[in-house]
Amino acid sequence: METKFIFITGGVLSSLGKGITAASIGTLLKASGFSVGILKLDPYINVDPGTMSPLEHGEVFVTKDGAETDLDLGHYERFLNTSLTKDNNFTTGKIYLSVLEKERRGEYLGKTIQVVPHIVNEIKERIYNAGKGKDILIVELGGTVGDIEGLPFLETIRQIKHEKGSANVMNIHVTLLPYIKAAGELKTKPTQHSVQELRRIGITPNMIILRSEHPIPREIKEKVALSCDVDKESVIEARDAATIYRVPLNFLSQDILKPIAKQLELGDFKTDIGEWSDLVNKILHPSDSVRIAFVGKYLDLKESYKSLTEALIHAGANLDLKVDIKWVDSEEIEEDGAKKFLEDVDGILVAGGFGKRGVEGKIEAIRYARENKVPFLGICLGMQLSIIEYARNVLGLKEANSVEFDPNTKEPLIYLIDSFIDANGQRQIRTTSSPLGGTMRLGEYKCNVKEGSNLYKAYNSKIIYERHRHRYEANPKYKEALEKAGMIVTGESDGLIEAVEVKNHPWFVGVQFHPEFTSRLQKPNEIILAFVKAAKELSKK
Repeated sequence: METKFIFITGGVLSSLGKGITAASIGTLLKASGFSVGILKLDPYINVDPGTMSPLEHGEVFVTKDGAETDLDLGHYERFLNTSLTKDNNFTTGKIYLSVLEKERRGEYLGKTIQVVPHIVNEIKERIYNAGKGKDILIVELGGTVGDIEGLPFLETIRQIKHEKGSANVMNIHVTLLPYIKAAGELKTKPTQHSVQELRRIGITPNMIILRSEHPIPREIKEKVALSCDVDKESVIEARDAATIYRVPLNFLSQDILKPIAKQLELGDFKTDIGEWSDLVNKILHPSDSVRIAFVGKYLDLKESYKSLTEALIHAGANLDLKVDIKWVDSEEIEEDGAKKFLEDVDGILVAGGFGKRGVEGKIEAIRYARENKVPFLGICLGMQLSIIEYARNVLGLKEANSVEFDPNTKEPLIYLIDSFIDANGQRQIRTTSSPLGGTMRLGEYKCNVKEGSNLYKAYNSKIIYERHRHRYEANPKYKEALEKAGMIVTGESDGLIEAVEVKNHPWFVGVQFHPEFTSRLQKPNEIILAFVKAAKELSKK
């Protein structure tokens, strides 16, 4: 079967849930037996989101091959239960960089470089590459129709329909149906204008997905179908859902696959979404609950911890539990102490992050978890701080610190290694003055696990592979002293410390990797699942 393409665009405004829409349609098509690929096009000019603030762009998601990508790739992986690569996300910056490098090498034989055809052809080539070996490739275009940055991408989409034929290309437009309270009405005009703009560019949508906070009456759907020139069955309601994992089921209940199958000539097929439906039911109607303190410093923007909060939902669904997250600002712990915020929780999670702000509060939270025997999971910086806390309060090294926070510390428990082998097998050099972009240990690395440890019990394996995103490492010089005092190194990767645990504690684990990046609804990450299970056991006691 020749690869078929579904292009998803957005209108009226951003943050309408195009990523969830793309992932939901992909989930349904995968459950129908098709091999599905998925691609995110980002029109901004950064080469990747690696140096962007979480306040600017939400979480940076890391693929197994070490690409720093848009957070929508996290949704794609979590919904489709798959691992993606750098080929599944690219930006305007990446496209222009590639074209300019080719021009410098003389690959265009003296031609004048233009948006059409050179930029467009580069985009097209990458789209076709992402679709290789797949029955269907779903392509989500970031931003909103009418954005100046998005025009080369829209021109590419327009051309692909001509190259591949209308039976192999479908355009889905996600748009807002606002409710005007004073008038008591849902308004279709923004959708009409958005579709007009799309058609002016040369793209006619085959389906319109209406984001709304209110139920959409039949006559409104008919009005949209008529004014936007789509079939009635191709106007789909996307109301706010109690959980994002409910969205595929909501779409399926509206027969969304019928117009997709018709447009793309997919023939007859059955869709089996039973397991998914069961897990969603457990998210919405859990038998029990557990309370986890989430200690962090980007709490104003929960999106910066998206993968981790989703991973807790996955663990809860698979244990038939509601994971009730208590958000705790580490800077407030610095002011008022840990007990006030942590005495009523079943587990304590200290997440990753960069920079010095709020660090002492996180260390206090870790000390509280260790001394009061509360199940603890430290991720990335959370693991590093658990080592610093142990060194200060158990080994008596009062100056224990990370060179990230104090470059001149006398006790560098966490330090910067000068060279390391990256996920692609290349030697990387990094110093305190290295550029911020791309100088981290990124992507999937092998970790050797100590038998009998909590890490081993969680994964049931001596070798695991997890993803990284960090610049600093735990200093192996202190390993012997830490182990003698009861903090055991239970995971290592080529001499680097990957995991630590505390003896004589019900469950205390710190990991250098980011386990949340490999968690899926249908396959929760093992160490996060074990942490939630340990917290539940404590709550029973």
